[in-house]
Amino acid sequence: MVIPNLTHAVIEENSRPQSLERGQDYFHTGAVFSVTKRKQTVSSQVQGNEMEPYHIIISFNEHGITDTTCTCAYSFEGWCKHIVATLLFCLYQAEEVQQRPSLNELLDQLNLVQTQNLIQALVENDPTLIEEIDFQVSRLFATTPSSTEQNQPQPNRITVDAAPFKRRVEQILHNTVLAWENGWDDNDVELRLCQLIDEAMTFAQRGDTNNALVLLQGIIEGCLENWEVVSDYGLELEDIDIDFDLACTEAILSGELTEDEVLLWQETIEMWQDEWGSFAMALEALRQGWDYPPLLNVLSGETPEQRPWRGEPPQWAEDLSRVRLKILRRQERYEEYLRLAKAEGQIKDYLMMLAQLGRVEQVMTLAPTEITSFHQAQSLAEILWEKEYQSQALRIAQLGLELCLDPQDNDYLVRDSEFAIWTSKLAEAIGDTESALEARIIAFKMKPSLSDYETLETLAQNWSEITPSSTEGACSDRWSELKTELLQSLREMDDGRAETAKVNIFLKEGFIEDAIAIVNHLSNYHERLIFKVMDHVMESHSQWVIDKAKSHAESIIQRSEAKLYNSAIQWLKRVHAAYLAMDQESEWFQYRNQLVKTHGRKRKLMSLMENHRL
Repeated sequence: MVIPNLTHAVIEENSRPQSLERGQDYFHTGAVFSVTKRKQTVSSQVQGNEMEPYHIIISFNEHGITDTTCTCAYSFEGWCKHIVATLLFCLYQAEEVQQRPSLNELLDQLNLVQTQNLIQALVENDPTLIEEIDFQVSRLFATTPSSTEQNQPQPNRITVDAAPFKRRVEQILHNTVLAWENGWDDNDVELRLCQLIDEAMTFAQRGDTNNALVLLQGIIEGCLENWEVVSDYGLELEDIDIDFDLACTEAILSGELTEDEVLLWQETIEMWQDEWGSFAMALEALRQGWDYPPLLNVLSGETPEQRPWRGEPPQWAEDLSRVRLKILRRQERYEEYLRLAKAEGQIKDYLMMLAQLGRVEQVMTLAPTEITSFHQAQSLAEILWEKEYQSQALRIAQLGLELCLDPQDNDYLVRDSEFAIWTSKLAEAIGDTESALEARIIAFKMKPSLSDYETLETLAQNWSEITPSSTEGACSDRWSELKTELLQSLREMDDGRAETAKVNIFLKEGFIEDAIAIVNHLSNYHERLIFKVMDHVMESHSQWVIDKAKSHAESIIQRSEAKLYNSAIQWLKRVHAAYLAMDQESEWFQYRNQLVKTHGRKRKLMSLMENHRL
């Protein structure tokens, strides 16, 4: 198998019906070519409507597909038709997929001189590659400390070149405009700039303030000097969610600067402030450093109840305290971290650090009154579980589930079923079946599924087996009561996203009318779910199948939507099967002949009916 766990069902589940149909057409007409597998990547080309073929890349691991990309402009949910076609090729023509070595395997065959010659040859063939090489070399120096520098405070000297980073920003902006002019709607400016900032911050993480600021300077000035390229298309600096002020602040506070360096960076940042107006926090960080008296008082424990500010704190005071906490944690200054977090009211961070340090008694005393969201509870419970405080982790997780419930109407403010399932698994792991059952019920009511329904049945049986007062019939009684509750919650649930779960569970339990009622109002977009109900009730509700399938098929045929004729055929198959179930084959032929008489000029439809023996 070219891609692990790839099946036709997987392709269907991840594709819209139209994409699946068109992808099948591309595959069957031989539009897929140059399909190559290199380690855990498959690449291909698909000839579409444009002169140039589309390029597809599919990444996978031992469990299945992890990522897919295509150069087409598809922007809807699921895989595009070109990706579908490529996956069908991998599934049904696996022997024709070319097996080639990965890039690492290719480069491992070369010595240093051969590698240099290869790079020089590539640049001769495409001179623009020199800019990419220049950037990548600068990036390597920026992100890889020498052996003598590792795990040591960095000296205040400039060792990096910001010019390649500045040019990369210019390239990002110009490439974005080029993509827009060619019809692409995607805007990855924010992502690409964040990646550059992350590389600059590797210096900050090593305590090298100057080099971090030099790279940030290249990025920021690259934006300031070239933003008009994208602003002509309506994208303003304020429209991207990047806090350059925050990045500069972290860089400044991560190491030490001389007085002269402080003055030089202050002049530079004030210039950015004049042009951009968003560097107040960085300028204050330069002024305060770590020697700001109110801050020193808090860190030493001298004024534990007082915030580290003279006068009224600015609106970004909380952001600055988070930067300081991040650095204190990185430098393993845990007691100072706790004092600052408590003084600034950062209770979540305070509790998380207490948990990390194993001060569980304090955590359990404060958590019930200080935890205010299930996100906080989950983060804290995860740390406690990692530290092997299992019963405490479960109690905090249960507290988080309580915070999901709206006490006014007994409904869920937050529907995070994954968190509820995770809580259930915690309880199972320590043998608390009752708590596991309660958490899984919450998960089911937040987001029902057939698998969770079946898990609940198993948990209910396990609960009965270990309950001392259980009698011979207790197991079935416990599940019977719970099943009634769950089915009632399904009937009352007004959530379109739960339709598949409702149908699967109602069919499993034999509530046919409930399943039919759900799909009766659904459009062709949900055809697979409707087909499932029709195939299940073909014998018992044949007339309903006939009426419903005719309606869907005829709506497609009458609109002459040729691209959806394959879908119409699937509906007609159900009409045919239902007539046969009623022993009314003559009525089927009468209906079929009327279709041919009315729509006989629709050659594609007639051909499909003939191919499918309808």
